[in-house]
Amino acid sequence: MIPDDMTAIEITAPGEADVLQPRRRAVPVPGHDQILIKVEWAGVNRPDVLQRKGSYRPPAGASDLPGLEASGEVVGLGAGVIRWKKGDKVTALLPGGGYAEYVTCNADHALAIPKGLSMREAACLPETAYTVWSTMVMRGGLQAGERFLIHGGTSGIGVMAIQIAVALGARVFATAGSAEKCAEIERLGATAINYREADFVAALEAEGGANLIIDMVGGSYIPRNIKALADDGRLVQIAFLESPKVELNFAPIMTRRLTVTGATLRPQTDIAKARIADQLRDHVWPLVESGKVKVMIDSEFPYEQATEAHKRMESSQHIGKIVMKVAGD
Repeated sequence: MIPDDMTAIEITAPGEADVLQPRRRAVPVPGHDQILIKVEWAGVNRPDVLQRKGSYRPPAGASDLPGLEASGEVVGLGAGVIRWKKGDKVTALLPGGGYAEYVTCNADHALAIPKGLSMREAACLPETAYTVWSTMVMRGGLQAGERFLIHGGTSGIGVMAIQIAVALGARVFATAGSAEKCAEIERLGATAINYREADFVAALEAEGGANLIIDMVGGSYIPRNIKALADDGRLVQIAFLESPKVELNFAPIMTRRLTVTGATLRPQTDIAKARIADQLRDHVWPLVESGKVKVMIDSEFPYEQATEAHKRMESSQHIGKIVMKVAGD
């Protein structure tokens, strides 16, 4: 039986982590082409923090609750759903609402749990896998043998990007700010650059420049990224820990035939996200099931302790994913 109401973690007002509070909410009803998931685990991501602070609004029609990925059991089907049946175990990309006992999502944005993975591990996949594959491969065009630089190498995005890029045959470089984080990057098969001790621009220039850079820092990194690119290189901006505004000389972009682009995942159409899901199913899930791409979990919290999970995220001390237990064994 599906109850009428549930416990969810609300953003009671824009602010610090303690504005996250448990509240009773009505269980959402799946619409056309949607499924209802009983959540077991929910992933925690940087956009959740930005939403909590009031700087990242949910798209129109999405839940106001935070939470962009979750794993659980399908317990309800909206009209038109043929891909899933009740009782299926899935992990799903969500437009919001993952910090709750039940959540709805587009049926085409859910994926079967990869063989050999726990529900806990599977909850850590969607937001990072969708983001990395769509920006690094679909938009960035990464090819075997190319030099690839990812900033924030031990973030959830960074760890996923390193592993997929290595599996695709790229030469991977990643930045981090401590010896411990750099050691983890090296263990994953990439060349680590401690940005507190070395200049990533000089490191990449010594190698001939990066063919592709994925950046989530922005600000002062943008002109440095341009300098670190090889001729015909590509820069894909996916977030801004610093300012999105910067003074930039476009002459090198023109004369060296550089491509500067960017993308965010959450506002994309349902069709666009379904296309990414199809590619993940065909190209990334086999890498996960073979062990070439592993889920790295930094820490876990009961979802009632979402405040502590956000504090861990904001500390920037985490290596890999932060996940919250909602229900299940």
